Amino acid sequence: MDEQLTVGEYLIKVLYKNNIKHIFGIPGDYVLGFYDLLNKSKIDIVTTCDEQGAGFAADAYARINGLGAVCVTYCVGGLKILNTTAEAYAEKSPVIVISGAPGINERKKYPMLHHIVKNFDTQHNIFREVTIATTVLDDVDTAISDIDRVVDAVVRYKIPGYIELPRDMVNKKITLSRLWWNISKVQSNQLVLQEALKETIDMINFSKKPVVVAGVEIQRYGVQNLLLELLDKTGIPVVSTPLSKSVINENHPLYLGVYEGAMGYEEVREYVESSDCVILIGSFMTDVDFGNSPTPVDQGKTINLGSSRFLIKYHSFEDVNFQEFIEKLCKSKLIKKHNLDKKLIDNLTQKNRNFINKISNKMINVDLLFQILNDFINENNMVITDVGDSLFGGLDLFIRRGTEFLSPAFYLSMGFAIPASIGAQLANPYLRPIVVVGDGAFQMTGIELSTVAKEKLNPIVILLNNDGYRTERTMLDGHFNDISQWNYTKIINLIGKGKSFVVETTDEFYQALTKAEQNSEYTLIEIKLDKFDASKALKRITDSFRTKVRQ
Repeated sequence: MDEQLTVGEYLIKVLYKNNIKHIFGIPGDYVLGFYDLLNKSKIDIVTTCDEQGAGFAADAYARINGLGAVCVTYCVGGLKILNTTAEAYAEKSPVIVISGAPGINERKKYPMLHHIVKNFDTQHNIFREVTIATTVLDDVDTAISDIDRVVDAVVRYKIPGYIELPRDMVNKKITLSRLWWNISKVQSNQLVLQEALKETIDMINFSKKPVVVAGVEIQRYGVQNLLLELLDKTGIPVVSTPLSKSVINENHPLYLGVYEGAMGYEEVREYVESSDCVILIGSFMTDVDFGNSPTPVDQGKTINLGSSRFLIKYHSFEDVNFQEFIEKLCKSKLIKKHNLDKKLIDNLTQKNRNFINKISNKMINVDLLFQILNDFINENNMVITDVGDSLFGGLDLFIRRGTEFLSPAFYLSMGFAIPASIGAQLANPYLRPIVVVGDGAFQMTGIELSTVAKEKLNPIVILLNNDGYRTERTMLDGHFNDISQWNYTKIINLIGKGKSFVVETTDEFYQALTKAEQNSEYTLIEIKLDKFDASKALKRITDSFRTKVRQ
């Protein structure tokens, strides 16, 4: 029997069917009608302090949930989430952007309506550059197929999509006269797949020192179990990258650590770059993950498998489905590697598990901070870092679960971490976020702790207060790296909820972490650091970037 729905109701049904239980945003007059429908639906609206906070929250929600959504008004709201959508595009996070817009009947003779920039197509045209698919729902007859097309593309390619909803289309009636659509699966060209599979198997079997570089697409496409099956079958050791940290449980006996090019541990870098068969699975060869290394990975020794590329040495293969290929590779006749340097592998895997005895009566610094935090984190936590030392120092943390370390490790947009904790904890309420953020990033989006309190969430926020932009100081210092000093811990008085601590010594940090763990509300721990203090990893990467900055 045909079902009568409105355009807005159908969009909500599609979102809910794809496991979206929360939508992030800020209302505005062009989208109020749709917000009213959301308010009556099973999807919870999470109203943030600012649109950028909503965008970051939706991004983090998508990384854990498999799909996220942000809903804002036209231009003044839409253009404020352009940056967060660009981040999701760059790092393959499946976010659906929904923007209200002036009604179709309001657009006759191009009146100068509020929020318009150039013309009615301006925002849509801009979002075409940072999304996989877009639509303006301006036709009742095509609304269903347009919504399906955008959502299908987002789910299939793990890249944001854009849906513009004119306000006079929200309650237009449509007839649903067919079965719900299902996400279509991209079919491989079987001849090409078999040829790529044969070349991959031969290269792996004949290799003497293979290594797997586990990339972020393993999580995005849900093939973690296939990766584990492949490792178990072959005995090949594995590394992650900054963007994919925790894509594999770091307790795994074959996990060597994070490969970070020139800024990482020398032993891990040497192992990867001396390999005669580097198997990149869903990994992006970005400048942060692979750049600035004195001996970069030789393409002639790589198998590069991803959703948009299949490169084996210098051979390129098209029309191969990523998931299907990994499935068939796991079922192939691969030789178990018994001739690898077990002592070296054991030494590297053990380094990931090294914990410390209590450090007493010392002034806190970045290295001690992360050592203590490493001991504190347990399997009930996820870790979310902002950029700078929050990220680079955080890469040394030992994550005891899979896919529980979130950071913008390629796009590197400041302000991600605190709003991301909102989306992440709503997507997985069973894990308590540990948030590591610098004072510069905090001044951008730290006010989203108000949303944290409103939603009754309880992240533990570690604020690195080093008096400005530490990452830039190393490359080129000047007064432009200085920021205003805030009484950060007083934010709990402004919000009216939460606990806060100021830390200058290791003993104070231990005490603050213990009290934070016992506290059911969010906790802010401000760490007072010297303005030139930095982790070894940050120093290495800024040293390599310094010459480029000064050119």
